[in-house]
Amino acid sequence: MITTAGKPTTTADFAAFYHADYGRLTAQLYAYLGDAAEAEDVVQEAYLRAWQRWKTVSSYADPVAWVRRVAWNLATSRLRRVAVAARSLRTQRPVTVVEALGPERVALVAALRQLPDRERQALVLHYIADLPVDEIAEILGAPRGSVASWMSRGRARLADQLQGSDRT
Repeated sequence: MITTAGKPTTTADFAAFYHADYGRLTAQLYAYLGDAAEAEDVVQEAYLRAWQRWKTVSSYADPVAWVRRVAWNLATSRLRRVAVAARSLRTQRPVTVVEALGPERVALVAALRQLPDRERQALVLHYIADLPVDEIAEILGAPRGSVASWMSRGRARLADQLQGSDRT
């Protein structure tokens, strides 16, 4: 049914209203956003809002202008959110790319796993964490001499294991 002012008021009238300008509004928003799917989303959202308020919107002098304004506002909000997200990403620490482990590293890790815990801890803290023996002793709650002994035994066992893996 059309009111005397010539504005749509029924579901069929809304459907006709929707189809009359949907393509044109979507094209405008696509040009603005640069993304066809985003353009369709904001235009559909604007029409949904118009449908929810159809009794009021249908009484406006130009209901399409209302839908257009809502769609443009939604698009602008999306662009702002994207800009904020991009700025946030730029301020994040860059992701450190870790190279794949080579066969030597894999063999070393496997050999380290076979060492007793204290020997492995002492070697990792000294050679990988680059800590001095005194600091390792403090961390492990052991005398300096014990740490030195663990490191000595660990190096010997590690050497045997790694030489054994070279032969296979």
